[in-house]
Amino acid sequence: MKNKQIIGIDLGGTNIRLGLIEENRILRLISKRISSQENQKVIIDEIIESISEIFNENVQGIGIGVPSIVDIERGIVFEVHNIPSWRKVHLKEIIENQFKVSVKINNDVNCFVLGEKYFGKGKGFHNIVGLALGTGLGGGIIIDGKLYSGKNCGAGEFGLITYKDKNYEFYCSGQYFKEVHRKIGEDVLKEAESGLNTSLQILDEFGKHIGNLINSLMYALNPEIVILGGSVSKAYPYFKQSMMKTLKNQHEFKTQLNDIRIENSDLKQAAVLGAAKLFG
Repeated sequence: MKNKQIIGIDLGGTNIRLGLIEENRILRLISKRISSQENQKVIIDEIIESISEIFNENVQGIGIGVPSIVDIERGIVFEVHNIPSWRKVHLKEIIENQFKVSVKINNDVNCFVLGEKYFGKGKGFHNIVGLALGTGLGGGIIIDGKLYSGKNCGAGEFGLITYKDKNYEFYCSGQYFKEVHRKIGEDVLKEAESGLNTSLQILDEFGKHIGNLINSLMYALNPEIVILGGSVSKAYPYFKQSMMKTLKNQHEFKTQLNDIRIENSDLKQAAVLGAAKLFG
């Protein structure tokens, strides 16, 4: 009898990544752009076509991470980030009818933190927060070893919590560089790597905001470890010091502060692997 295979999918606002996974190994990985500004059917057809490229008779399930809130029971996704036509999509029903296997859907950052728990920096920990620092800010939560999604996958939307005159997403994602400093995050990192003082100062200030965010998460959730991912996390070496200094100055409970671990993800395709782990 052939080993069970699962397809894990990370659906983004511009790209889709799919992995054919067997015994926790990615046998095949594909990545494609999607027509995110097209109508609902065009995008669904592109997803089905992509799945068809790696689907075979040994596939027993398809796990999908989406940048949106989700009715997990019915597999309905709502208001998908950067895909305007996807306001309410019965994605589970559509994909199950097409491929005749079980489909599970969850938030993309929840899939990221699941991937980290089983394959990355979260191994061995039971209480984990994952933060995806990219164009926006997303979060995923593991409590007592289990993914906590809340109702409709609404848990972990830390970016939308009010902070200063905006919210955490404004100050703790790529928006900060664009809106406050009129710069692209990638350029800031390159300039910091070359020693440009102004960009080093920008990242130092960014680290203070991340420190304030993690400080709040420690009070609310008391995780053992916080794992950073997303494109902006590549700048971690340049904002780590100010982040930790802010935490040291702000956090009330020194024992908790001494116990917390903050790590930068080095796991490739964490969300794809985590989407497959929706099947356990």
